[in-house]
Amino acid sequence: MVGFLSVIAALINPTNPAVEVDIEELQSAATRQGVRLVVLNAASESDFDATFATLIQQRAAALLVAGDALFTGRLDRLISLVLQHLVPTIYFSREFAVAGGLMSYGTSLPDAYRHVGVYVGRILNGAKPADLPVQRAVKVDLIVNLKTAKALNLTVPPTLLARADEVFMTVASPANVRKLPVPTFPRAAWVIR
Repeated sequence: MVGFLSVIAALINPTNPAVEVDIEELQSAATRQGVRLVVLNAASESDFDATFATLIQQRAAALLVAGDALFTGRLDRLISLVLQHLVPTIYFSREFAVAGGLMSYGTSLPDAYRHVGVYVGRILNGAKPADLPVQRAVKVDLIVNLKTAKALNLTVPPTLLARADEVFMTVASPANVRKLPVPTFPRAAWVIR
């Protein structure tokens, strides 16, 4: 999709309590890949324009948007800025790819909700909450938006499409999404409007 990357950026909310761990993990991964990581801070929507100016000044070839309620609540604004600046971006939540972001890789919320239901069932059947193990997310989803890839002049490799859980052909909205199986890529569900 994107050739060799020498600089990538990560958009984080510095007020998020998990930010230090996120930055450590991102920096470690960037170092292992021989890439320089630029951390961009945005604590409110008013920080977005300056953040993207820094992204362009630092010549970041790609952007990772870290998980945060601020970013989810302003996803349309973020996607607009990303497309305006033509920056390939990966997000933490499916909603971003549905709204027009390039791709997302994150916890499958339906799977997480199913696990919550199992826990509630155990508690209602008499299990003590303190006796139940803490579980991490088991399933993650890879979502790709081909319309956005085309707008960014990117070619998504067939191997990545084959691994995707969903592939969108256009910007989707919940009211008119229908999924069709794709024989070429059996794990993917194409969303066509």
